[in-house]
This record gives sequence, C-alpha cells and structure tokens, in this order.
Amino acid sequence: MSARTDVRAGTGTEGPAVGAGAPRTLVDAVRLRLAETGAEPTPARVAAALRAQGRLLGDSAVLGVVEALRSEMVGAGPLEPLLVEPDVTDVLVTAPDEVWVDRGNGVERTEVRFPDAAAVRRLAQRLATSAGRRLDDARPWVDARLPDGTRLHAVLPPVAVGCTCLSLRVVRPRAFALSELVAAGTVPPGGDGLLRAVLEARLSFLVSGGTGSGKTTLLSTLLGLVGSRERIVLAEDSAELRPDHPHVVRLETRPANQEGAGRVSLRDLVRQALRMRPDRLVVGEVRGAEVTDLLAALNTGHEGGCGTVHANAAADVPARLEALGTTAGLDRAALHSQLAAALSVVIHLARDRRGRRRIAEVHVLEQDRHGLVTTVPAVVWGSEGFLRERGWPRLERLCARGGGGAP
Repeated sequence: MSARTDVRAGTGTEGPAVGAGAPRTLVDAVRLRLAETGAEPTPARVAAALRAQGRLLGDSAVLGVVEALRSEMVGAGPLEPLLVEPDVTDVLVTAPDEVWVDRGNGVERTEVRFPDAAAVRRLAQRLATSAGRRLDDARPWVDARLPDGTRLHAVLPPVAVGCTCLSLRVVRPRAFALSELVAAGTVPPGGDGLLRAVLEARLSFLVSGGTGSGKTTLLSTLLGLVGSRERIVLAEDSAELRPDHPHVVRLETRPANQEGAGRVSLRDLVRQALRMRPDRLVVGEVRGAEVTDLLAALNTGHEGGCGTVHANAAADVPARLEALGTTAGLDRAALHSQLAAALSVVIHLARDRRGRRRIAEVHVLEQDRHGLVTTVPAVVWGSEGFLRERGWPRLERLCARGGGGAP
C-alpha cells in the first residue's frame, strides 16, 4: 500500500503508520512546525523537522511523511487526483470517509479518505485562504473562486453537523464545442442547428435549470458561436464562463472586506457593463435585483443578451424573474411589461433519471390579455431530435425576423 493510501486511511490520534512507521502524531507535529515558518514540505525540511522532534527515520519514511504533508498543504490535498480527472464536474465532501464526485451521471462515492474531520476542516480553511477569504468560527461558511477557477463552498461545524462540508465545482479551462455536447447527449441530434439560429438571430435568451444541470457549460458553448467581430461583456458572481471567443471582457463581483467596505455587487457590474460598449451583455446568473438592469438593457438596443437562472422548468421562469424583480422594488405589471419586450427564448436543462444532462425544452414567451408573460413550449427533447410543439411557428418567425434563417 502506498504512503498516500496509508495517510488517507488514518483515523485515530496516533493512527496507523505513515510510510515506514511514522505515526500520525509525528506527521501532525512536523506539519505544525512547517506551518509556523510557511516552508514547503521538501524532503530536506521534513528531515530537519523530524530531527527537531528527536526522531531519525530512514529515507522511505521521510518520503512518506513528505507525501502526507504535501497532500495536506499543497493544492487540494487528497482531492487533487479527483479534480484533475477530465470528466469530473463536482467533488463533494460530507465526512472524512464520505467523498463523492459527479462525472456527469449523478454523484458516486469514491475511495478517497481523510484521516479525520480536522483534516477536512484544515483543507477547507487553507483553500479559503488561497482565495483571499476568511473561514473560521466567526465566519463559518465561504463561497469563493480558487486561483485556478475552481468554485469553492465550505461550511464549518456546528453549522454543518458533524464535519466540515466541502463542495468544489470544477471549471474547465476551455468551453466544450457544440459538437461535443451533441456527442455527449446534452443536445439532441440536429439540435445544434436550432441553437445556432437563435444566436445568429441575436435573440435574447436565458438558460434555466437546477443546480448542476449544466447551465454554465451550455452558455459558454453558445457564446463561442457569437461572431468574432462582436464584443462580449460578462458579469458574474464567480467567473466561471469560459467562452471560446476572441473578444471577451470578464467582470466579477467582490465581497466586502473585514471592515464591511468595498463590496461590488452583480447589479453594479451590470451597470458598468452597459458603459463598456457590449455587443452581447451576459449575466452569469440572474439571482437578485440585477434582473431589472438586465431587462432594461435588453429593452434599449442591447440585442442578443443572455444569462442563466435557477428554475425547475421553463414555464417557471417568468414567476422566478417576478420574484427577483420585487427585490429591486419593481412591481408585477412593470416586470412583465419589461420581460415581454426584452426576452425571446428560454432554454431549459434537466437531468434524466441516470443523471445525464440534456436540453429538456426550449420555450418562447408570449403575453396574455392581462399583460402577464407566460412561456410556450416550442420544442422538447427527443432521442432522435427536438420534437416540435405549439410554440414552434413563433420561434421560427423570431429566428427568420432576426436574420438567422429558419432553424
């Protein structure tokens, strides 16, 4: 069994041997000594720290301690091998012996183990520090982006019962090509033509769905279809969108500092983005008062804007936006009036029973006689391609009117 496996399996205070006989308490002592100096756990420094503890170990034992410490002090520790797997989208830790991953087919338990709950807490706090955030008893949760783009969320006990709860969302360095989403089953056969037509017609749209349904992945891909001479300005809470496009401006929110000053909200970013001559204004996730600024922008000549929103179904999007609009003091009638003129299409993503992500439905919007906006299904998922519904003629007219041609 390797030294790394031994470290992950440790559970007690003394714990099983690490490498060739080094007890867990010795590893902890060396870790604390190196942490005081901020030194990286190189073999020479570990050997010096061991000598300071009055222990002389052989080369294999020293290397075992080095591996154990590097696992705790560098990168994401024992989670690092999972994060670099090309098909992993999420890594979730709920207990020292409960580490889960999502490879696109739902969550599955892994063999990765932490020595104890304290090790999970240390990793969460170290990752938060690397993101420039604070995570301690006074501030027991954090939502941040790591330097490599990975999305971090962590909650400490006693808010998280029993053990620190750690969630890592992997952000890939490149967007998927549309052909890859077709091959993966996210887009049905032939569905890429419809999506291209929506982009070419400069229709404003939202990508809706639940957490982990693939909204950001799809939106990144679609933005890569935008013409190379267009300027895309992104406003995001956490910079996750990675469109394959030559002209992208990325704006990211900022939390308040410890004195409570310096916060930059998503609404602030949307307002600034409007002054940056965007051809496409993109809000990574519409979740608050910024919805009013986005709708206002889409009603004042900024065609082709888009974003994502959490919703259980495409039909729920108007109600979801209505609820968000109230946070900015926009009444129902005003919101629906803005929405009717601003938004054209809703693309809804869902997971099937096997956990696979797919475009479940595409809706168009219409206003009823009371002025309220509802959505109408234009196409729904089909294994051989999108199946047309009663909203299809309207979607076809929108694409033709925008110059995108019939989808």
